[in-house]
Amino acid sequence: MPSWAQRPQASAAFLNPALVAAVAATAARDYEREASGRLMPWPMAFVVAPLVLHRPTRRALPASTRTHLTNWVADHPALVAGLAARSTSLAPAVREGLRFGLRHRMLAIEQGCLKGTISKSRTEGELADLIKAASLIGRWTAKSDNPSTVFALLGVRP
Repeated sequence: MPSWAQRPQASAAFLNPALVAAVAATAARDYEREASGRLMPWPMAFVVAPLVLHRPTRRALPASTRTHLTNWVADHPALVAGLAARSTSLAPAVREGLRFGLRHRMLAIEQGCLKGTISKSRTEGELADLIKAASLIGRWTAKSDNPSTVFALLGVRP
């Protein structure tokens, strides 16, 4: 990642490590709750970010986890087609966010998986939308017994 001084202002604001860490921690926390204590595999953070941070994708997410991931993928082929490229381009920001989250105890690693230690808080505006989407993605992906299924459906390689 380039230094903060070299980053475009919009990119630095939207892809800042604290925001990426909050998104990953929220997804990991709610993944664990939905999966009855099973923790979120750490590579899943690289799927969460492009689903949540990309506004058109975030706005197309279902209102609840009752919509099956396979149905959503079939209904949104254009969004899914760009997901692998978005995932690759966001990888440096996700790695930086994971390091930030671990350093500031928003995230923990247990048995090679992520545990979100962030508590729920009240947010407003676009930040609330991001956190709500991260929660949904965490709960949604927890419904799959095998993370590789989620990666395959979304066309992303871990």
